[in-house]
Amino acid sequence: MASPPRLKRRREFLRVAGKGSRAARPSLVLQALPGTAGPLRVGFTATKKLGNAVVRNRTKRRLREAARLLLGEGAPEGWDLVLVGREGTAGRPFDLLQADLRGALRQAGVLPGGKPRREATPAAAEPADAVPGPLAVAAGPAGP
Repeated sequence: MASPPRLKRRREFLRVAGKGSRAARPSLVLQALPGTAGPLRVGFTATKKLGNAVVRNRTKRRLREAARLLLGEGAPEGWDLVLVGREGTAGRPFDLLQADLRGALRQAGVLPGGKPRREATPAAAEPADAVPGPLAVAAGPAGP
């Protein structure tokens, strides 16, 4: 199975981060930008917050392998993706890492089966006759 083409230039990473959508999971963050010409391309990054070079390289290797297995052949065209490693990436069981990536790809709309994003409704749009939930606290005098 071949690996998908890569994003390698800083400006490509910045374009995806600035214009694309995000999907976060415990072991990774996916940034996805649709509508690009050509095949799907993937970039990988890990910040110094994760640890030394050994930890960062392990994180990126695991992300590359998970992406290769899920996106190697038959990947949808026209997407630029950036996978950002998190603290849990290096030690997470590989099957859970793959499940996180699959879920993030569905959420971003790269893989079929994703749910369309809903717009957040403002709190003021709640009906006036709405019954407060079990966590609602009645307003009362503050302090003893």
